[in-house]
Amino acid sequence: MKLNIHSILWGSKANGPGIRNVVWFQGCSINCKGCFNPATHSFQQIQLLEPKVLAEKIIVQGNKIEGITISGGEPFDQVQGLLELLDAVRNLSDMSVILFSGYTYEKICRMPESVEILKNVDVLIAGPFDSSCLQPKNLAGSSNKTYHFLTSKYSMNDFYSIPEAEIVIDSEGNITYSGVVFINH
Repeated sequence: MKLNIHSILWGSKANGPGIRNVVWFQGCSINCKGCFNPATHSFQQIQLLEPKVLAEKIIVQGNKIEGITISGGEPFDQVQGLLELLDAVRNLSDMSVILFSGYTYEKICRMPESVEILKNVDVLIAGPFDSSCLQPKNLAGSSNKTYHFLTSKYSMNDFYSIPEAEIVIDSEGNITYSGVVFINH
């Protein structure tokens, strides 16, 4: 099983509390109108990675990062790879995990693998993007999204001071816009 990954941002400050590595999955069956990241919707193979290899690349960052944030695309469209990735991160580190999904919490809970996946998640931010409820703050692009604090690692207060966005220029000159303020780009 390999994960289809759109991109990875190493050392983000706008995708959760602390410094985080962000993994955007490639492929989304939900296709929310007005989504910030429509390039992640196609199921075209972009970058195929073994979940355990990706986990090792993340974990090697050690104490430089607080955790990982997983977004998309839709992570639950690659449920088996998602589970393998999260199991490896949890078993090999004490990093925190924030997971975004366009599915509602209720729908996620009806998925057979959800119990095992959610055991490995500190915060789930769930629900489809809705441009009529635009709210670019606290990591949610729209106010209909729900926060589910699945462990005691974080509370809503931890999300108030996260920068709304960041622009990252890597060593090769590639520019990455990250965060929620760029929704109407």
